[in-house]
Amino acid sequence: MNDTLSKYLPADDAQRVLLHNEIHTRPSATFRLPALVVYVAVLNSKVSTAEEFEHLKRLPQTQSLELEKMKSNFLQIQCIGYKVIWERHSEFTRYTIVQSLPTGAQWGSDLPDLGEHAATGSEWLKSIPGKTITAIHLGMLNEGIDDPDAFYKAKKWLGNGTMIGSKMGRTADNQSHSHLMTNLKIGPDGFERILVLAAAETSENRAGRIAQRLLELETYRIMSLLSLPIAKQLAVKLRDTEVKLVEITNRLEKQNDSDEILMNDLAPLAAQVESITAEHSYRFSAALAYDAIVRERISEIREQPLSGMQTVGEFMQRRLAPAIATVKVTSERLSALAERVARASALLRTRVEIAAEAHNRQLLEKLTRGQELQLRLQATVEGLSIAAITYYVVSLVLFVGKALKAYGLNVNPELLAGMCTPVVLLFSWRTIQHIHLRLKET
Repeated sequence: MNDTLSKYLPADDAQRVLLHNEIHTRPSATFRLPALVVYVAVLNSKVSTAEEFEHLKRLPQTQSLELEKMKSNFLQIQCIGYKVIWERHSEFTRYTIVQSLPTGAQWGSDLPDLGEHAATGSEWLKSIPGKTITAIHLGMLNEGIDDPDAFYKAKKWLGNGTMIGSKMGRTADNQSHSHLMTNLKIGPDGFERILVLAAAETSENRAGRIAQRLLELETYRIMSLLSLPIAKQLAVKLRDTEVKLVEITNRLEKQNDSDEILMNDLAPLAAQVESITAEHSYRFSAALAYDAIVRERISEIREQPLSGMQTVGEFMQRRLAPAIATVKVTSERLSALAERVARASALLRTRVEIAAEAHNRQLLEKLTRGQELQLRLQATVEGLSIAAITYYVVSLVLFVGKALKAYGLNVNPELLAGMCTPVVLLFSWRTIQHIHLRLKET
């Protein structure tokens, strides 16, 4: 980070320079025509940057290469006679080798085995860590753009297959600056072949931009299609899940089964949908993002039709658009299914809560009735308690009266007990009432 402070500005935010330089981290290659671009893109989910570093170290002129330099995920290595560009993305890594067009691969001649002419050698390419997702031989010439026999000569370069192509871009005099031709087929060597016929005055910068757009276009097209097999596999599973959900919803509506049985059937269904969503939602989102980049790259090359040929954009969209539509529909279908399962779960949960509230209300009513009976019983017991206390106290008075009479005093025990009975009864009642008042106050 640049720590230089401007005398005209406040201190920089910690990430200002990093974010500003992000736009400069992956510049287009610059090279002279004619040139051959050997391009390989590999999935890197199980490949570390350290492994890619060790592979790059096998190139000549890389003795001073350090792992620290690869933190920017972009590296250009200039070797004798060719240039290697390494770019690491979140899901794939790109290797672009730019070299002069091999001898014997001149315009109008049969294209030789380009793998034998790759500057880095076939063994280095074969040992790139990762799984190949895109491999392209891009031949770029600064001749042939005005050749009336360009179509037939291009077939010698590209081999058999339906030719597609277009005029690309516009110059100041409203002419296209290059022609693109390909058949988008993987050859016996594992590479696709693309041919670009550019104007003689094509600059090194323009050549690099043309190459970058075409290579990115094909790479992102393949990356966007990674979700298509998943979408096709999920079609049957989603249909079965939808049928089960409809069945559970009907049972929920008809109330034929208990809530516990319905919940036992719905919970695994919800878990299955959540698992599918967690596993594949990123892949579907990535497919739509990659498709957006493909459309952007197609618009950037500003195609115009070549006589008798379908443009690359038309050809791609004819096959790519339905595939992306399938992915998008599957993603939306999965989201809708998750929402339906959530609504069914909420409905069942509401029914369970209503049933629980009704049960709680019944329990409360029973408890209320029990409390009323308990109060009545308590009042009865209190009455009996007053009588019992009075009985025992009067009995004690009677015994005291008999003792006094036996002692010689003129006392009638029965009369004494009878006269004490109302007093004891009143005292017992007042005592219990006082206890009640004390309990209420606490």
